Amino acid sequence: MSEIPPPPPPPAFPPPSPGVGGAPPANNLVWGILTTILCCLPFGIVSIIKAAEVNGKWASGDYAGAQASAEAAKKWAIVSAIVAVGVWILYFVFIVGLGVLSSTSS
Repeated sequence: MSEIPPPPPPPAFPPPSPGVGGAPPANNLVWGILTTILCCLPFGIVSIIKAAEVNGKWASGDYAGAQASAEAAKKWAIVSAIVAVGVWILYFVFIVGLGVLSSTSS
């Protein structure tokens, strides 16, 4: 009869759990900068500020605060992009409306 091999030994050091000495969450700084430049300036600035808080909070041990700042940075970048798309649509409608009005008033 064959013997069952013993199980492998457990790792010497357990892997770090998220929020405790692991890598900080993605700070979404690139998205904040891009939405500030390309989309909506005020909301993009808020996104940059929130993204800049992430690594500092993580380094000081405020893991929940770092996660909250990362999520807020992402949220404000998305808001900035949505507002920009809305403004672009309104601008397009306004320009088309002016074109239609100018062509019919002659």
